[in-house]
Amino acid sequence: METGSPETAGETRGDGHGEGHDEPVWTGLPRDLLRMRRLLLVVWLVPLTLAAGLLPGLLAGPAWAAFALLPLGLLLWGWPMLGRNWASWRYAERADDLLISRGVLWREETIVPYGRMQLVEVTSGPVARHFGLASVQLHTAAAATDARIPGLEPAEAERLRDRLTELGQARSAGL
Repeated sequence: METGSPETAGETRGDGHGEGHDEPVWTGLPRDLLRMRRLLLVVWLVPLTLAAGLLPGLLAGPAWAAFALLPLGLLLWGWPMLGRNWASWRYAERADDLLISRGVLWREETIVPYGRMQLVEVTSGPVARHFGLASVQLHTAAAATDARIPGLEPAEAERLRDRLTELGQARSAGL
């Protein structure tokens, strides 16, 4: 049960690069990020469920095997929560800054002016690489304003890095 289809998690209204009060063009994260996170949930909780059921069941009696319901409950709760979290992530490139929006209960929107960026990194761990994903990490002078966009396709992450670097140099404050 996911909230947000690929259409609603992907692009939305507006032209994104306009002036004034135009709505930005939001871009959602690839569905592969959701698949990766759900696979990791299953990989961690299924063995935990088996261990929580088998060990107490064998050592203390069959009634104690009910402890397997705890991690199983986490799995059943976590599956739709991961979908909601994935659907909440989006970013938009505007003329002077990059917007990053995320959060289900507490919405958080980060605005990073291009001229304030000092470093733009593309990273990808072994699991993310297996799924063909990379993250873009933005560093500014203030550590509290560092922002990241997880789970992008590597080509998009590199395109975004190059564009942000180019815009940062054009604004001549950071990079």
